[in-house]
Amino acid sequence: MKKWLFYFVLIIGSSTLFSQEFKREKYNFNSDWKLKTGDSQNAESPVFDDTAWRKVTLPHAYNQEEAFEKDIEHHTTGIVWYRKKFKLPKGIKDKKVFIEFEGIRQGGVIYVNGQKVGLHENGVMGFGFDISTILKPFPEVNTIALRIDNDWKYKEIATNSTYQWNNTNFNANYGGIPKNVFLHITNKLYQTLPLYSNLKTTGVYIYPTDINIQEQSAIIHAETEVRNEFETAKKVEYNVVIEDINGKKVTSFSGEKIILLPNETKIIKASKLVNNLHFWSWGYGYLYTVKTILKVDGKVIDEVATKTGFRKTEFKNGEIWLNDRVIQVKGYAQRTSNEWPAIGMSVPPWLSDFSNKLIVEGNGNLVRWMHVTPWKQDVESCDRVGLLQAMPAGDAEKDAKGEQWIQRVNLMRDAIIYNRNNPSIIFYESGNESISEEHMKEMKAIRNLFDPNGGRAIGSREMLDSKEAEYGGEMLYINKSAKKPLWATEYSRDEGLRKYWDEFSPPFHKEGFGPLYRDKPADDYNHNQDRHAIENSIRWNDYYRERPGTGKRVNSGGVNIIFSDSNTHHRGESNYRTSGEVDAMRIPKDGFWSHQVMWDGWVDIEKHRTHIMGHWNYADKVVKNIYVVSTASKVKLFINGISQGFGKRSNEFLFTFDTITWKSGTIKAVGYDEKGTVLSEDVKTTVGDPAEIKLKLTTAPKGLLADGADVALIEVEVVDKDGKRCPISNDLISFSIEGPATWLGGIAQGPKNYILSKDIPVENGVNRVMIQSLIKNGEITISAKAKGLKSAQLSFESQSITTENGLSKVVPGIDLPSNLQRGPTPKTPSYTIKRNPVNILNATSLSNNTETYKSYDDNELTEWRNDGSIKTAAITYTLSKPSMVNECVIKLTGWRSKSYPIRILADGKEVYNGNTPQSLGYIKIPLEPVLSEKIAIELIGVNTEKDGFSKIVEVDPTKELDLYKDKTSVDATGQLRIVEIEFYEKIK
Repeated sequence: MKKWLFYFVLIIGSSTLFSQEFKREKYNFNSDWKLKTGDSQNAESPVFDDTAWRKVTLPHAYNQEEAFEKDIEHHTTGIVWYRKKFKLPKGIKDKKVFIEFEGIRQGGVIYVNGQKVGLHENGVMGFGFDISTILKPFPEVNTIALRIDNDWKYKEIATNSTYQWNNTNFNANYGGIPKNVFLHITNKLYQTLPLYSNLKTTGVYIYPTDINIQEQSAIIHAETEVRNEFETAKKVEYNVVIEDINGKKVTSFSGEKIILLPNETKIIKASKLVNNLHFWSWGYGYLYTVKTILKVDGKVIDEVATKTGFRKTEFKNGEIWLNDRVIQVKGYAQRTSNEWPAIGMSVPPWLSDFSNKLIVEGNGNLVRWMHVTPWKQDVESCDRVGLLQAMPAGDAEKDAKGEQWIQRVNLMRDAIIYNRNNPSIIFYESGNESISEEHMKEMKAIRNLFDPNGGRAIGSREMLDSKEAEYGGEMLYINKSAKKPLWATEYSRDEGLRKYWDEFSPPFHKEGFGPLYRDKPADDYNHNQDRHAIENSIRWNDYYRERPGTGKRVNSGGVNIIFSDSNTHHRGESNYRTSGEVDAMRIPKDGFWSHQVMWDGWVDIEKHRTHIMGHWNYADKVVKNIYVVSTASKVKLFINGISQGFGKRSNEFLFTFDTITWKSGTIKAVGYDEKGTVLSEDVKTTVGDPAEIKLKLTTAPKGLLADGADVALIEVEVVDKDGKRCPISNDLISFSIEGPATWLGGIAQGPKNYILSKDIPVENGVNRVMIQSLIKNGEITISAKAKGLKSAQLSFESQSITTENGLSKVVPGIDLPSNLQRGPTPKTPSYTIKRNPVNILNATSLSNNTETYKSYDDNELTEWRNDGSIKTAAITYTLSKPSMVNECVIKLTGWRSKSYPIRILADGKEVYNGNTPQSLGYIKIPLEPVLSEKIAIELIGVNTEKDGFSKIVEVDPTKELDLYKDKTSVDATGQLRIVEIEFYEKIK
């Protein structure tokens, strides 16, 4: 009787426990913080007096106002304290409470109610702590405090090792808590968080298999790590609900029922075939919400909502496949800080979308974050806007060893776990430069363990002949492959300010003029806009020429460094890097529009565009070259309707019209195909004198939030009497602000870059400024005036948000819309076949005959060379069948410096005779088509050595992968050295 009564009570108790469902909550923990620079004794104590400390809303780096005012090397470093008092919600008792930081910089000790709960030091990744047993229930007050050190030379306490990526060249040091913080409250039976550091947990993992793009179906898998911290075993039911982008239920399914013992952790799985799926794609950020639900006794005890997308990837034949369509990489190598003036990286989520979506609008499809993992806000932003990502862990410029390699491995592990549900991540980057095969194997094993089904290639820069890396590609050169995809991880390193149109426009900056860089003229780092854009068009053509569809061995594209001007290592006249195709306020330069023209397609051009560089407001008698970027075969220029003839075409997309005399009115460029059909056009007109100021407001979709962290972006233009922007205006604008907001300002060339100044000039007729909300809502008025111009005023309201006891349910970015503008992945092929490769059966030579295969082995780190004597400088290729070869594509060792005088024979008939040009990789040699089976390459003279790209250098100038600085190569003037050779015939 007593035994029966015991079980009855136990069952009743268990039933009571779950009779009222507890809803898991994620709280915005960004409000009500205080900070103080410098060390403070006993600041972790709950009774410490912080009344004099500065009040801030996170995310907030304590030195963020220095962004773009100071050179990266001079960012303030040292000790800073952050403190916050808060209360738990009513009724929270006997629950689990976790604190999640998306990241701090660099190393910090975290205290709760005076007790040390842990340490985090890598300065990059999200991390968390279980603080359940330390917190006091409502209405008692809790205190959290962090002591953070962002010293450039910070050393890991346990190992006394510095972090390789804490680097003064590229990793802007915005110290403190520059990212979001969240509080999670769960039941004692719960799904874990994807925070491996400290918590050692992996969270939820959602992925598709058996993807059928044509039928729009896939098996969706939901795996979740579950932990039971009750004192009794629990029988757990696992349910999954999938909702579409509008919150409508798509399907539901259940997994296995399991028994979880006290303090036991298990992974529960469920899967189902789902039809009518919308696949995530470039410019189509279609996201689903997958709810993973735990039930005990039929009652919901935990529910996690994961926003994710489904897409199919393949990496084969030297190509990148997305949803069964080949895509060539076209995008940017962007600094991970992705910062803005006076606020650094700590921008609201909508502004991350504004910046990242701009890449997509410029027809970029991938962002390669540089050196360190991007913060979660940018990762999620790329999901929404439909921008593919390459995600690094942490690196500087070389492989590591010892403790620094262990740090990199741990960071990659944490980053994969944290971001594996984000569909926009397509590549995991194991190193900013090549790493050893053993290290690559180690990184690959981490991917295979924690993200075996994510459809992501893991590799590194270079790694051209690696058997472990699944992709590769050099920094500056053009690589091709018939196996794994090779794409350039950064190219076109030139710099140029938005302020300078050309030499004929105010302030009449002479092209290339500026301070020396490393005691040498820095022409490439002090460009005018037109020259910077021209260089971009030249560099991209190298990759476009070898794109998929041009042969068996192809190039998979590349990313231009960088997208927006960055507060990092610089070479030009400013104290920040100006390589961006947009400036620091994301105002486009001509390079942005040039890329938009050249990149409009997955591989081949799919929409024709034309862009006239510059403006059409000059002084009388100005004679200048006009440059047009177009996808047309030929471009004609018209001034006031009068033809100026066709432009001189170079590098596929660039058309030059020499010595055009300016005349007030209209300039029009019209692009035609070979048959004379109009494909596209662009028009610019002469604008009248500056007359007034125009202001334009941009905020989050729901307006400016009065949370102390949100910002509003205000564009200021100087326009003529008809409202048209004056492209050569550099008027100084004086602003004033009224209402509950803080002035952040913008950036321009001048004293301290005008950071935080309320007097700031427009550049080329336009600029942008920002204001930041306070925690008080109300009307904000911005006024702008300038000498001789009609003033402007802008008024708007900031919206109040509810924060109670330091907690808010308004999670940053949760309700931002997805960008679906490009639509789903097209079902048609992304390219047409341009030419047919002719296979090489074998090759023979009088010199190094056993190594002739290295000249056609699809490995750019091998070569065939003769012995240095011009008598043996010849090689003969036997084709797999007699062919009418009309092109030879060849990569010659020393490609950027050597010129080889050669002749090419087809079955003994000379079909080419000339000197090979220098290049950044491959050259195309036209041949007289002759039906032949054997093709011979002969050196017919002394080769010469002169670097054709002396201003294009690696970060380490002593390391050149094309061996052009090899002294033995320079001296051996009778050498013929072939890295790769290909033969092509016309499509019949």
